[in-house]
Amino acid sequence: MAEPDRPSDPIAAVIITDELLRRSPATPDYLREKQAMQDLAQQMADRPTEIIPRLVALAMELCDGISAGVSVLDHEINRFRWLGVQGALAAMQGVTVPRENSPAGLCMDIGGPVLFAQPGRAFGWMQGNPLPVSELLMVPLQSKGAAPLGTLWVIAKETGHFDSGHARAMSDLAAFAAIALRMIQAEERLSQALKMQETLADEMNHRVKNVFALTAGMVRLSARNAVSKEDLAATLQGRLHALAEAHALVRRRFDQMPWDGADFGEILTRILLPHDEGRSIVRGPLVSIGERAVTSVALLFHELAANAAKYGSLSVNQGAVQIEWEADERNMRLQWRETGGPTTKPPDRQGNGAKVVNGTVQQLGGTIDYDWRPEGLTVRLRLPIASLDK
Repeated sequence: MAEPDRPSDPIAAVIITDELLRRSPATPDYLREKQAMQDLAQQMADRPTEIIPRLVALAMELCDGISAGVSVLDHEINRFRWLGVQGALAAMQGVTVPRENSPAGLCMDIGGPVLFAQPGRAFGWMQGNPLPVSELLMVPLQSKGAAPLGTLWVIAKETGHFDSGHARAMSDLAAFAAIALRMIQAEERLSQALKMQETLADEMNHRVKNVFALTAGMVRLSARNAVSKEDLAATLQGRLHALAEAHALVRRRFDQMPWDGADFGEILTRILLPHDEGRSIVRGPLVSIGERAVTSVALLFHELAANAAKYGSLSVNQGAVQIEWEADERNMRLQWRETGGPTTKPPDRQGNGAKVVNGTVQQLGGTIDYDWRPEGLTVRLRLPIASLDK
């Protein structure tokens, strides 16, 4: 295996910033610099997104360079991205280079102008560039009191070219441009936030409509088989509680973007808690439930829990439910086993709760099997993963 590139000279040997003060600067052309700043100001007001190309062009013009560009630090990947590159290295627009072991990284750490002589001797990754860099002047893109965003750099035509006047002009340009870039970034973040807020509002409106429709269906279904107003109130209250728990889990989507689904185990725990006070066992691998499926899953297991609380294991203090599941790429298979309760037997007729359970399983494309054992009901479920992801 070939060894990675190693600097042939220490980094200190290629930093010659002191030369900026030793070299005799040309007579400053303050009018030219003033016009450059006015040009930048006008650019920021009229076409702020084009500020970087104009900044680079002015840097090349004021410093008589053969190439120039901006290196903006991408904190997520810890690399600099070259933007607005003009001149001899224009073809390298958009490339990324590491922050560590780079001239731009050193310039940001130093926080002021840095002059490099043949930097490829110390930074091996620069040796393959199409243009041998004899002298490189770099200043941080930094406004007063703020952290630098990156660097502005320019390459000289020949060795011994840059002086303190070039460094001063570059620093003025960079400070002004840093303010403009921060304004652009703030505007982009605001625009993204407004778009996200608009999207969330649309989704919330859609979900509220669905909740009202589902609630209306619950009222009709509960009233159809209620034997008394007290029975209707209790049945409807339980179903609305399950709906509220499902909505609480989905609500995380509006606080956490992107939303990666609700945990199936957490849904079961929340639904069971009012009935068993933590007596039951919920065990299985992580399965993520999508926004649309959360409500169906919550209602399905609420009905099973409500039935157990009325007639099964959760109707007595010593009873409990053991829920275990496994999942592969296609299906989740679950067993609901009641223990410690009264003797169970198949019902004479299909009740309202059973209709909700069977209808929900059918809606999800799954299957359900009831095993009425003397020691307690066992329910086996198969639910397609594809329907749970929605």
